[in-house]
Amino acid sequence: MKKTYLLLVAAGLMLSSCSDLLDTEPYDQFTKDNFFTSEKNVELFANYFYNEFSGYGNGGSYGNFYFNFLNDDQGTTGTQEWTYTNVPATSATWNNPYTEIRRANTLLAALPNIADMNEASKSNWEGLARLYRGWQHYKLVRAFGDCYWVDKVLDVTDEAILYGERQNRNTVMDNVLKDINFACEKITANENSRTAYNVYVANAMKAEVCLFEGTYSKYVTKDVARANKYLEEVKTACGVIMKSDKFHPNTDFKSNFDQLDLAGNQEMIMYKHYVYNVLGHATVDYTCGSTQVHGMTKDAFDSYLFKDGKPKATTTCDKNEAGKIVKLDDNSGFGEASFIDISDVLAQRDPRLAAQVDHILQFPGCGYARFGGAQSTSSTGYGVLLFDTNAMPNTDRQSISTNTTDAPIFWYAQILLNYAEACAELGTITNDDLNKSVNLLRHRVGMPDLTIDVAADPANNMGVSNIIFEIRRERRVELMYCQNDRYYSLQRWNLLSLLDTQKHPDQCRGAYVGNVKATDGIDMSQITVDADGYINCKNGNDRIYDAKYLLFPIPNGQKTLNSKIGQNPGW
Repeated sequence: MKKTYLLLVAAGLMLSSCSDLLDTEPYDQFTKDNFFTSEKNVELFANYFYNEFSGYGNGGSYGNFYFNFLNDDQGTTGTQEWTYTNVPATSATWNNPYTEIRRANTLLAALPNIADMNEASKSNWEGLARLYRGWQHYKLVRAFGDCYWVDKVLDVTDEAILYGERQNRNTVMDNVLKDINFACEKITANENSRTAYNVYVANAMKAEVCLFEGTYSKYVTKDVARANKYLEEVKTACGVIMKSDKFHPNTDFKSNFDQLDLAGNQEMIMYKHYVYNVLGHATVDYTCGSTQVHGMTKDAFDSYLFKDGKPKATTTCDKNEAGKIVKLDDNSGFGEASFIDISDVLAQRDPRLAAQVDHILQFPGCGYARFGGAQSTSSTGYGVLLFDTNAMPNTDRQSISTNTTDAPIFWYAQILLNYAEACAELGTITNDDLNKSVNLLRHRVGMPDLTIDVAADPANNMGVSNIIFEIRRERRVELMYCQNDRYYSLQRWNLLSLLDTQKHPDQCRGAYVGNVKATDGIDMSQITVDADGYINCKNGNDRIYDAKYLLFPIPNGQKTLNSKIGQNPGW
């Protein structure tokens, strides 16, 4: 039977610990002395670490795919504002990582005193706890910059941390790297599992952390030596995974996101498994039900290359964006109706686009039922197809908590993209590097190879070389809707200014519908169409960029508790 660590931690705690507790003398409370008595209890405690990865969510909660709308990939009905425009009183983004850091430090403090565990096992669990601790600090630095490095269970006497100034972000991140490198060396368990922490998961986490730090150092703090150090660490971490020969691109791009069981998928490094009537999610329902979805923007749509491997400005392929008016019955119970079919438009583009959006446009007044059932509408006209499947009955697809498609957590495409980006940022990238990274992803969908002498795209508005721009494009189209990657990438490239809707209005535009006539039988009265014929979903004020948005503000509640904590620039 497959061990499903990322299934339901709470259920595991209840079911796995019953017999042990019955055999244990009652205590008034658990302490590190009476709980950490065996490796089994350590494992039970460490199961909480799996809560870090929400995947597609639990029950009706939002997961880490699709629901992050502060980007230029998804158009919302009304502009999605910055996470904070004013200093909050409190913030879970500040509080929660420190709760988890204390959890990791509690385990680290207990391990040396557990008699019933050999040294190799202790090293493995120490590696996992330090991996988790380092990851939580990385999240704090990413959000707030300077913060507090905490490597022990704090008490009231630790005044330097509780009431002192924040530590420099570089110092914290160097400690993060030490923790994660230790983990990569010491974690030995679950090597062949795709649902548990293991050495490959540790290296995948290291690659993400170091790519963030390397590019942030290059583009934000302008520290070239530091940037190069961390970018080399990215290559090292990716190399461990790439050379293992355990992981390969799956044969089909979309099936990484819409399968009921990802077991056997050779691209998965770690995934979250869902089981009907045990643990379900609602990501499919939220992207195919009657609630309007936040569809792909024109800005994102135009980032997909054409079949000849060239961008819109230089392609020789047909650039016509007008769909065809068709009549069909979408099995929604409304009978035959008129729709806009963009199959011919999608056929000219990178096939990953057709895996992301429906070939039938859908908007208020012209809803569409993809596999029957309730009709769906989109803010931009482009439906969100990526996560949906007809392998579930409609009653489960379009209900909260009954979706059971598995969620990728770390997968091989991310590693290949991280490797290519690190090589490009270091200025050492070769065609061989491309052939063993991003070109594997292009081969999967039948796109031409990327080469280091790629021609310039006039749409390059990032101030980087042609090859870096194209690798960033590859990242965008491969990871569309995934784990807030677009926002964090723009942050580390120092390009959050691209989210200014006044200067970059195509992120408030959607599909082209300028060819629809009044006689076509399509209700256009419930949407706004701009002068160029595109759906406009802004419906409100622009989102204006300010340099202070690079980092979140320190909550006022923390400043009340600690007058030395300071505040981030601009706040």
